[in-house]
Amino acid sequence: MSNADQYAVMQQRPEVSGLARSVFADADKSQISGVNPVRLNEIQCGHIVIRGLENDIKDVVQSQLELPLPTEPLSCYQNDAACIRWISPDEWLVTVAEDETHSTEVKLRLAVEGYAAIVNVSGGQTLLQLAGEHAEEVLMKSTSYDVHESNLKVGKVVTTTFAHTQVVLRRLDTNSFELVVRRSFADYVFAWIRDAAAEFGVDTY
Repeated sequence: MSNADQYAVMQQRPEVSGLARSVFADADKSQISGVNPVRLNEIQCGHIVIRGLENDIKDVVQSQLELPLPTEPLSCYQNDAACIRWISPDEWLVTVAEDETHSTEVKLRLAVEGYAAIVNVSGGQTLLQLAGEHAEEVLMKSTSYDVHESNLKVGKVVTTTFAHTQVVLRRLDTNSFELVVRRSFADYVFAWIRDAAAEFGVDTY
């Protein structure tokens, strides 16, 4: 099958409604009053996992995403269009704008020549942003990983446990974090954070 034929087949996908995309359609998003509340939000974006050998995919990532492949453990690279996170020596998590997910998956698959797996996992996980002066304190209640800024520096990516489930955690800036969580645990994590942050207050937006 030619690349053009592969592209034509891969373009055939069902459209998904906005309600189906959100894993928090029935979650309690009401605000909790507080003097200095944390902000909690679900970010709608596409999630693509790349598995393979560094030498087989680094040039593809650079050419198609215009980002270098992170090769240092716990690192990431980001531009206006995408973010790629190091997960393990042969695994990376890419997030892109939701409406760019399929086209990004297609162009990566068609460009790679070595052995690699490129999988759209958007249906299996979602991304939360937690921000505010007390965001770090909320995380301290929820994970055994040391989230102090001296250890979890801006841009550092760790896969750890969070409230008895798995999370990919990244510090965005001093008071802002992203959490990639499994879809099946998303409501649980959302509710946990609201409870852990209740003493400070919660804004959802």
